[in-house]
Amino acid sequence: MKDRFYDGQTFGEFLDTARENTHLWREIYERARIPGEVLEKAGEIQGEWHFLVLSEDWCGDAVNTVPYLARLAEVRPNFHLRLLSRDENPDLMDAHLTNGTRSIPVVMILDEEFNEVDWWGPRPAPLQDLFLREIKPLPKPERYPRVRAWYARDRGRTTLTEILDRIPVRV
Repeated sequence: MKDRFYDGQTFGEFLDTARENTHLWREIYERARIPGEVLEKAGEIQGEWHFLVLSEDWCGDAVNTVPYLARLAEVRPNFHLRLLSRDENPDLMDAHLTNGTRSIPVVMILDEEFNEVDWWGPRPAPLQDLFLREIKPLPKPERYPRVRAWYARDRGRTTLTEILDRIPVRV
């Protein structure tokens, strides 16, 4: 996985090559701040950790989550982030299906030796529950505004907390 990680793009490289939702990617990234309690939790995590993200620039869930993860990697020197295209890495995608589908983003959590210890995706659990219960039955044009409103209220808090919770505690 080490080679795959380093073959990935940095978040800055990803932003420079994004063709879809470019304004939204940049806007969310510029506004992204790490909540204090998340920063505190991240500061307690020992060791080097690598986040390898499968994504695409057109993905509404990715645009609302990955910029926060990028900010976290910027402020915590023991966290490192790279992005790979879902469509160009079908083997990795097929190893991280959500209910049998290629849903993104997928965040693979790799330890210092680049072993995958866990993964997260494609959206925070409370939003996924809401989506399946109330949003998915809506007509397609009405879905994304509801999802986007949830993300705007949450400001990355739940995504980051869920990802950090998947990192094993080292004593």
